[in-house]
Amino acid sequence: MSGHNKWAKIKRKKGVNDAKRGRIFTRLIKEMTIAARDGGGNVQGNPRLRLAVEKAQAANMPAENIKRAIQRGTGELPGVSYEEVTYEGFGPGGVALMIECVTDNKNRMVAELRNLLEKNNGKFAAVNSVAYMFHRKGIIHVSRANYNEDDLMNIIIDAGADDMKTEEDIYQIITMPDHFDSVKRGLESKGVTLEDAEIQLVPENTIRVEGKEAEQVLKLVEALEDHDDVQHVYANFDIDEKVLAGFNA
Repeated sequence: MSGHNKWAKIKRKKGVNDAKRGRIFTRLIKEMTIAARDGGGNVQGNPRLRLAVEKAQAANMPAENIKRAIQRGTGELPGVSYEEVTYEGFGPGGVALMIECVTDNKNRMVAELRNLLEKNNGKFAAVNSVAYMFHRKGIIHVSRANYNEDDLMNIIIDAGADDMKTEEDIYQIITMPDHFDSVKRGLESKGVTLEDAEIQLVPENTIRVEGKEAEQVLKLVEALEDHDDVQHVYANFDIDEKVLAGFNA
């Protein structure tokens, strides 16, 4: 599992406070609005929207909030005009960053992201100077405690997955983005409980970061993730799990 995936897993285990929950709701509302705008408001016929709604429900978002987000996307309700944009950057130790954003004011957002990067020993990167290091993949996590490896492997092969890795207490199932929804549905149809499932930017290689630079990287990633316009931050750092677990413990 990449360092950043370990970091995300540790944060999920710690849970979120009320402030973070509000931030999660904001991100999910934006995702549902854009998914409905681009693919229509039919949840079953729009895989991106269906995944966003499932995540919103898992986060205990009220059904009325979900309905309004979809209606804003389809134009049934008035709403903000959002723009999706991805920025590239570098953090301490040469760590590569991909910052996916949704915003209604790109100029404001860029200025604020630049400030966050500069305050945390990072910087924006030129277009395509970082993107080539990442590949978009569907990533699905299943608990090892509940399933036999051979049985699960047979299910994912039939569903069309590319690979499965055994990582500590989970299986990590990897798919091409176009096959993600069918693999996810295939697992669910067999009664497999998914710990997490989403399409991510996965780094081809990682950079080992230690000591002070490791803490600086984590502070930068957390600061970026806390920005209202940032949907996802992907990074290629590899940091010792004890350092990850101890950061803001």
